[in-house]
Amino acid sequence: MKQMIQPKQHQLCFITLGCAKNEVDTAAMKEAVLAAGYSVCEDPEMANVIIVNTCSFIQSATEESLDAIFELADLPQVLKGNTHIVVAGCMVSRYGDDLKTELNEAAAFVACKDETHIVSVVEQLIGKPVDAHQVDAAIPCAPSTYVKISDGCDRFCSYCTIPYIRGRYHSFDYETIVHDVEKAARLGAREIVLIAQDTGRWGQDLLPERTLAWLLDNLAKSYPQLWFRVMYLQPEGLSDELLSVFAQHDNICKYFDIPLQHVNPTILKSMNRSGSYDEYVALVERIRAAIPQVCLRTTLIAGFPGETDEQFEELCDFVGEGFFDYVGVFAYSQEDGTRAAQLPNQIDEDEKQRRTQIIRDLADSISVQLVAERVGKTFDVLVEGIEEDGQLVGRAMCQAPEVDGVVYLNSGEIGQIVSATITDTLLYEMEGEVQ
Repeated sequence: MKQMIQPKQHQLCFITLGCAKNEVDTAAMKEAVLAAGYSVCEDPEMANVIIVNTCSFIQSATEESLDAIFELADLPQVLKGNTHIVVAGCMVSRYGDDLKTELNEAAAFVACKDETHIVSVVEQLIGKPVDAHQVDAAIPCAPSTYVKISDGCDRFCSYCTIPYIRGRYHSFDYETIVHDVEKAARLGAREIVLIAQDTGRWGQDLLPERTLAWLLDNLAKSYPQLWFRVMYLQPEGLSDELLSVFAQHDNICKYFDIPLQHVNPTILKSMNRSGSYDEYVALVERIRAAIPQVCLRTTLIAGFPGETDEQFEELCDFVGEGFFDYVGVFAYSQEDGTRAAQLPNQIDEDEKQRRTQIIRDLADSISVQLVAERVGKTFDVLVEGIEEDGQLVGRAMCQAPEVDGVVYLNSGEIGQIVSATITDTLLYEMEGEVQ
């Protein structure tokens, strides 16, 4: 008979779902409980408390979060009452009291805005550690780490739940960001990925008012040994000042992640966004004129309510032009509480998936060709780790974490930036030879 695993006293396990912003929030909660004297483990069966940081941006993310919670609820120690589940993050912020009423598997709920109180929540469930004392909560950083520069969003795109989950937009002050960058660098990071719901708006709500360009300029000068990468930059944020700062600093990744969502002005207006095919072509031309070696990524939504065949073909034509190195494509998700969910002419799910696959196949065919054209070129590559088969892997500046593939290397040390010549590619992956 298999011996039942016994959880260790005052030990916690964190499970994170969703985007990189949730990873940052989990890291902050983890440091808080470590500083309070609790220990943290990777195995939920060894924990007194399992904290699930949920995602609820779209319905599929909510379902994934619920599936994870239900699976944890079936663990023997949870069934016996020895281990408690805490549900945290976006799903709690979005569904609030309804979730607390219906999800009996959870012992406690923590909304995004309350995650700073995670220690008191844990104390109420299992008490303070017997020998509670302040400990060094510094967690070694991976070679690439995320730093949030703001939270919330004021755009209220008609399909999006973020403003209702995260609240109104608010920038983190420069001192807070510098503190996080400094700590990450001290703990071993070589790349800082700056993230937010809308990075381009950073500083507009501060006194005195600042800009993302000002922030990047100061960070790049202060930490020349670090790479800086910016994600989630809306089209309106691409100012001439920002392009100039990108061009000036070698340690700012020449990479723009610009979520366009669509190119037809009627669809964009229905999304509560602005722009058009011609405007976005002009934007790309302006970026490439300022930074010829730039790498561009975008995200698009297929099957938005009312999208006609002609409007869909317009989106396909835009993708087919090959303006972007990488394209993420998502089928429209009809989310409760959003204005788009109430729009007429909702598109059938099968048709949405069909359109999504058409654009995805088109985008892949172009991206694979563009990646293949890097053979023979030399890139600086951040060595990130070793795969299970012993293969050394890293990423070039033209590859964002988790979405753009990796570079397989023949030599290098984790955390080192090496110069590698690309010898071969396979889809989005590259092979690099370090001399």
